[in-house]
Amino acid sequence: MTEPLDAIGLLEVSSIALGHVSEDAMLKAADVDLLLARTICSGKFIIVVAGDVAACESAVEAGASHATGGLIEKRVIAHVHPSVFPAISMAVDLDPAEAQSLGVIETFSASSIVDVADTAAKAAAVTLFRIHMAMAIGGKGYVMLTGDVASVEAAVSAGATVAAEEGILVAKSVIAAPRKELFREFV
Repeated sequence: MTEPLDAIGLLEVSSIALGHVSEDAMLKAADVDLLLARTICSGKFIIVVAGDVAACESAVEAGASHATGGLIEKRVIAHVHPSVFPAISMAVDLDPAEAQSLGVIETFSASSIVDVADTAAKAAAVTLFRIHMAMAIGGKGYVMLTGDVASVEAAVSAGATVAAEEGILVAKSVIAAPRKELFREFV
């Protein structure tokens, strides 16, 4: 991928076998980067790709066309905040000593958490340090972020609103002065 990453395409399917077929179709259909492809709770499979909007749309449509009978959700998010990409890849190295307040948004849907995280990152000056999709949490998703209290409150409020509008918000929290241990280990 030589173009800047500005979109994310997601496909969630009910079958691991269909997931691999869909992943292959997505990667062959367009010039996208594979961010994540794995089994998730309840025996499902999720594929997340990044690229320009048109490439992500083509990849998602190709993958969906190969998931006949097993498609759960497909989504393309355009103009994604740059901090979303490393948070999905779990490549954010956050020093607990530098962390400030802690915000968490939890959803019932694995793929929707990317939309929620993107909205939160665009709403305020926060650091997304974890976007977790489905593994070991029953198919749910959550995002963790840090920053000053006012920024974290604004970001959590904006992201939670998106989740609530879709009917998938589980919970949200803001901890103004968390113990540093909360930033060390995550599911």
